[in-house]
Amino acid sequence: MMRRRPGPAALSVRPRWGLRGAAAFLILFTFVAIATGPARAQGEGGALAPAFAREARLAGDAKRTRLIVDLDRAPAFRAFTLANPPRVILDLSDVTFALKPDAGQLRRGLVTAYRFGVFAPGKARMVLEVSGPVAIDKAFVLDAVDDQPARLVVDLVKADADAFARSIATEAEQRTALPAAAVAAPPAGDTRPVIVIDPGHGGIDSGTSGYSAFVEKTIVLETALALRDRLEKAGGYRVVLTRSTDTFIPLADRVRIARTNRADLFISIHADALARGDGRARGASVYTLSETASDTESAHLADKENKADLIAGVDLSDETDEVAGILVDLAQRETRNFSALFARTLVGSMKAATRMHGTPLKSAGFRVLRAHDVPSVLVELGYMSSPDDLKQLTSEAGRDRMADAIAAGVTQFFAHKGAPGHQAVEDGAPSPGR
Repeated sequence: MMRRRPGPAALSVRPRWGLRGAAAFLILFTFVAIATGPARAQGEGGALAPAFAREARLAGDAKRTRLIVDLDRAPAFRAFTLANPPRVILDLSDVTFALKPDAGQLRRGLVTAYRFGVFAPGKARMVLEVSGPVAIDKAFVLDAVDDQPARLVVDLVKADADAFARSIATEAEQRTALPAAAVAAPPAGDTRPVIVIDPGHGGIDSGTSGYSAFVEKTIVLETALALRDRLEKAGGYRVVLTRSTDTFIPLADRVRIARTNRADLFISIHADALARGDGRARGASVYTLSETASDTESAHLADKENKADLIAGVDLSDETDEVAGILVDLAQRETRNFSALFARTLVGSMKAATRMHGTPLKSAGFRVLRAHDVPSVLVELGYMSSPDDLKQLTSEAGRDRMADAIAAGVTQFFAHKGAPGHQAVEDGAPSPGR
């Protein structure tokens, strides 16, 4: 590869070591660079067209590792590190990834794995998992020249734990939070039940694949959109999606969307997968929230799903105390028992459309179900590691059957809930009012 000297748009930054101690979740902004080279393409109306990331590669060893990303133009970007566990985050403005699907499986030197995808409107992200504490020695962009593409170059060097912690603590006050997802206020005078559908994962967080060519985030979004169409066609509900595109939404924002919209039901949709050699489980399941998991498999699944923000490179050190308050509020009998009622109704409806897991009703501590005043369930459509389940999950007919069954379960739930004199909860608590 021809070596080139960085031009005027290139900039390197070395970390500045500080003196303050590390906190539980810490973040270091080590670099902000804006490239304004002449090669930028213009889109419609003079808007800047997205840059395409075409190829990524790693070079180096366990002491120094370089990441190189080829793009069709030099983007604006920033690089920083996160702790617990140590990660390197690259945020790129107006970049679309056109890398090979297996690109993230590459590993070398200090980088053990990396992910890439949409993180927020107008923002793409790469998350580099590293083997231990690192420092960003250099980070710069090179404009495209002749037949050479634009290049983003990041050099990582091994650092000791104390220096890493001190550097993060020094810059902790400079952290910026992910912009909260937009939430529309409920229309005045609309008394229809509100159903919030939450397609899991999205953007940089692809979810599981079950070692197939498919990804969970796409399967659950397609099912969620089909379910939305059926509920809206029924005409008796107002339907809100936490995401309708391939975008990352933090777990806390998903809960906030449900609560802001005063949801009557929150349905989070996922698909599971077992690791190779872990068995041949298949079938759909419905989960409710419990701080004590119903079984080991449920506990493992909840732990995996609760790491969505970590996977996407979100700094959790600024998480509010609302979660702790919600845990207390979960003692409310109405919400807990209405969730259980809907889960049972849903399992009954889904049995006619798909194969269910041997134990279809389960519970675990899913963060996304922690809206204390909204009956909430998490639906696992099936196992992507099962060829039979995967065939149904990826077929239009299978998706439509599942959407029909969930929609029927919603209708049955409200019919049961609204029946005169019915006892919606096991201990006789009254129905929650809106």
